[in-house]
Amino acid sequence: MPQFLRNKRLIILLAGIIILVALIGFSLRDREKLSWPEQFVKDTVGFVQNIFAKPAHYVAGFVENIHDLLNTYEENKILKEHLDSYAKLKVEADRLEQENKELRAVLDKDETLASYHVRHASVISRNPDRWNESLIIDKGEVHDIKKDMAVITADGMIGKIKSVGKTTSSVQLLSTIDRTNRVHVAIQGDENAYGLVEGIDEESQLLLVNEIPAEIKIKKGMNVITSGFSGTFPEGLFIGTVEKVEPSQYGLTQTAYVKPAANFYNIKHVMVIERTMPTDKDYESGDATGEGEEKAASGDKS
Repeated sequence: MPQFLRNKRLIILLAGIIILVALIGFSLRDREKLSWPEQFVKDTVGFVQNIFAKPAHYVAGFVENIHDLLNTYEENKILKEHLDSYAKLKVEADRLEQENKELRAVLDKDETLASYHVRHASVISRNPDRWNESLIIDKGEVHDIKKDMAVITADGMIGKIKSVGKTTSSVQLLSTIDRTNRVHVAIQGDENAYGLVEGIDEESQLLLVNEIPAEIKIKKGMNVITSGFSGTFPEGLFIGTVEKVEPSQYGLTQTAYVKPAANFYNIKHVMVIERTMPTDKDYESGDATGEGEEKAASGDKS
């Protein structure tokens, strides 16, 4: 009996294998129509796949979109960093270009001031409440800076040294509204006219040159320079050009409104000018006694 059962199991196993192989072979044949069991299984599997496929595709698409969004966010962040870096580089490049122009202009100015001692300085401080009155430079007593020395930029004269410390100095600007802040100037023309820069007109922001003789004809566009008669400022420092002229209150003198050559608002680099002491040659030519200045100021063409 046990031997029969074992043989029966073997027979059933073999029969099952044969039926399975037959079914596989049957299903692999090219047929136009499927049997109803095959069709049922195929439709059932397709229905189940369709149910799970759409959510799976939706989830996969959602995950892919999230991934793309994260990638876009990272790329945008990197691009913003690059843009910020570019903006900073552009600002720095513009600043260096402007500073380079200013320094080149300062160096070119040295050639025209070869007979004077020129000391370069940088503006280190400026009081917002007194922006148009004064500024602080990084040169002082140890750099041989003295009170009342002229201070200029590459464009023109801006003021004079008001007070001196060991390593810094205060500069009083020509735009200071202070009648005691006077600079003797010459207005260049066929016949030079002389006057005093005495502050600035607040409304027009033009320098006021007073004490000009009424009989001298002053025209718009004439250049205004230092006369050299003060004994402190050298002759010929450019201050600006005449914009208009008005008679004084009693008509005995006239006042010229002068557009400054220098930009008083934006000052970064300056030059402090020391007038050189007269030499023996200057005495021989009469410059040390003032005769030479009078000839230059009167427009002597000889």
